[in-house]
Amino acid sequence: MNKMTVKDVKDWKGKHVLVRCDFNVPMKDGAITDENRIVGALPTIKYLMEHGAKITLCSHMGKPHSIFSDEVKLNKKDKAKVEKGETTAEAIIEKAKKDEPKKLTLAPVAARLNELLGGKVTFAKDVVGPDAQAKVAACKEGECVLLENLRFHWEEEKKDLEFCKKLAKYADIYVNDAFGTAHRSHASTAAIVEYGLVKTAVCGFLIEKELTVMADSLDHPVHPFVAILGGAKVADKLGVISNLLEKCDTLIIGGGMAYTFLKAQGYEIGTSLVDDEKLGYCKEMIEKAKAEGKELLLPVDTVVASAFPDPIDAPVEVETVSSHSIPADKMGLDIGEKTRALYAEKVKTAKTVIWNGPMGVFENPTLAAGTNAVAAALAEAQGATTIVGGGDSAAACAQLGYADKITHISTGGGASLELFEGKVLPGIACLNEK
Repeated sequence: MNKMTVKDVKDWKGKHVLVRCDFNVPMKDGAITDENRIVGALPTIKYLMEHGAKITLCSHMGKPHSIFSDEVKLNKKDKAKVEKGETTAEAIIEKAKKDEPKKLTLAPVAARLNELLGGKVTFAKDVVGPDAQAKVAACKEGECVLLENLRFHWEEEKKDLEFCKKLAKYADIYVNDAFGTAHRSHASTAAIVEYGLVKTAVCGFLIEKELTVMADSLDHPVHPFVAILGGAKVADKLGVISNLLEKCDTLIIGGGMAYTFLKAQGYEIGTSLVDDEKLGYCKEMIEKAKAEGKELLLPVDTVVASAFPDPIDAPVEVETVSSHSIPADKMGLDIGEKTRALYAEKVKTAKTVIWNGPMGVFENPTLAAGTNAVAAALAEAQGATTIVGGGDSAAACAQLGYADKITHISTGGGASLELFEGKVLPGIACLNEK
């Protein structure tokens, strides 16, 4: 961990500090349903407040592209309405322009932060407009201003120079504490530093923890090192598989991507999800594991059904079959009991474990057993460093009550995947070296 942190800055008093947070929290009917990301940002914010900084907080919320008509892609439901003549694409876009600012505002986050931080948080109704400018200028030492959703400006994702200049006016010092967006090279995550607009750029405590635990475990793992990859598509994890095979002792594959590996070995997979274009790649990875003396584990039994549940949490009739002979009319949707035991046993012998991606359709109670078994194995791994790489895996650990038994649960699924792949993250790379 060779990047400067907030503790490496000696004097915060009276300084205007722009802090990039990840407040992209789940919402329902205007209420926050999971505030983990907000709570995760508090140590850095409190530290800056206690040291007399004037703090401007910024974050995105969702993907409000519909407010930019040239970015709009209608979903299937809307397309069907247009095809039936029930409405027009233009009408849908106009409605979105009115609805999305209300649905994706950060106002509820500001209200919750204000409760958590003793009434010292003000909400700006814009990002670089007159309300934000006035509130940032009026911000006192030890107080905060939260800007409105950064992505209400197309310039954020396009890292527009003029937009970056306006953001940089809020920053004598820049702090990035949004690991969940550190793999994005956007205006607020990297560009204002890359353009040389802010000279002092450091990470907050959240990113420091992510880098210290995850990066160090990848670079200097205690062996045996077990990596577990799940999720739907091989294509999403091409570089991750290859990179981890060079570092780990055992690579465990589950989820939808397992069926492409099984088919690559010549097994019948029925109607299971498969990426035929990646069969050659899977064969290469199987050979790579053999050549490097690494263990690559695939499911030995599979929970199957006649079709994917619709809706996803609907009751579904299942049976368990050998992974080497899935019936032609059946679809694999979770790992079976023997595989759960096999994977759990391997985890129990490990000293370092990283996990990204569910073992099956864990959103369905009938098909969640595989993911639950892996989460339980990590929680029970004695003396091991256990790391969950965000996303669905993190959600599963939280739902099952295992979060406090895992060494580290990442706040960024996409960012942790790129870290696992060995990529340099723009939001980290731009920060000052120690």
